Amino acid sequence: MSNLIIVPIAETALRSIFLYLSAMRVPYLDLKPIHDSLREELDGAYRQVMDESYFVHGSAVTNFEKAFAQKLGVEHCLAVGNCTDALFIVLKMLGVGQGHEVLVPAMTWISDAEVVSNLGAVPVFVDVDAETYCIDVAQLEEKITPRTKAIVPVHLYGQMANMDSLMKVAEAHGLWVVEDCAQAHFAQQKSAMAGTVGHAAVFSFYPTKNLGALGDAGAIVTNDKALYTACRKMANHGALDKHDHEFAGMNSRMDTLQAAVLNIKLKYIDGWNKERNALALRYFKGLEGISAVQLPHKADNNEHVYHVFQVLIEHRDDLKAYLKDCGVQTQIHYPKALPFTKAYSTVNTKATDFPVAFKLQNQALSLPVYPGLEHDRQDFVIAKMTEFFNRS
Repeated sequence: MSNLIIVPIAETALRSIFLYLSAMRVPYLDLKPIHDSLREELDGAYRQVMDESYFVHGSAVTNFEKAFAQKLGVEHCLAVGNCTDALFIVLKMLGVGQGHEVLVPAMTWISDAEVVSNLGAVPVFVDVDAETYCIDVAQLEEKITPRTKAIVPVHLYGQMANMDSLMKVAEAHGLWVVEDCAQAHFAQQKSAMAGTVGHAAVFSFYPTKNLGALGDAGAIVTNDKALYTACRKMANHGALDKHDHEFAGMNSRMDTLQAAVLNIKLKYIDGWNKERNALALRYFKGLEGISAVQLPHKADNNEHVYHVFQVLIEHRDDLKAYLKDCGVQTQIHYPKALPFTKAYSTVNTKATDFPVAFKLQNQALSLPVYPGLEHDRQDFVIAKMTEFFNRS
């Protein structure tokens, strides 16, 4: 009698497992294809670092600083612990502190504002452009006061802010410009790469970035030798040489293993960025017929690297839930614009104060886009989105 009960249950379980395994699932991001293709090189780098046994200040760090600066076409690169540290160090060495203001886009990751706050200065939020979602240069003038010290343009989602116009405003008012290139490795505008236009720039190599390490890592780049030297001291306890402390600094260093990984990946970043562009083109072609979906805009003279492929949909949360049920992971960059977060909201902040950023927080949805994303999986995402909007 027990066999009659067990067999149907076993068949049902096996059928469920088969259906689960055979169902199409699309992760928002999968780093395994990249790392699998580099397995032998990564293993070799690990062995080399172990053999050298300089886990901090190893030769791979110096090699990366030189290689990254050369590829960007800048004079100086300083490898640090992460991008947040990088921005803190640069702004502090530029003299940002108590009583100052720094212009920051309303839609970005919180690091750009919290660094300013932690320096004792005030982040002044500027709404973002309705097409590129980068800082709206047309609104800068009205935000500048005698206390304004710097502007932090964020090259959001993979394309550069309007740097020509922004630099003219900065020069007219004597302001420092520090580019946040965390999402825009080797994006270009005209002939200039992200990170080469302002007075300095910061980069993130968090594992999910276009150029990602296997942990936290960041960098500062600049053509200003004096600023570079000051930042190097700041990141190394106020000293260029051990025990020669000139002021109270901090400890922010890229470890040797992360640099070794980045040295390998740097050779492949151009190909990966091209693959991201090819995937973006497939999304454009596959979704262009859906009027309810607002596709990303690439500004003239910009070469986008599509760290994020973001669309705007009025009923974003419904679509996100539907795709999740279909096995498609998506993300929201970002659920709250900075002026509407608990950290920075005021009783007087209204949606109309930052209308574009407010719209983004409620309608933006980021679709899977990464090197190694198979076309059949991407086609599945497109098909399910089409299916959602074609429902009666």
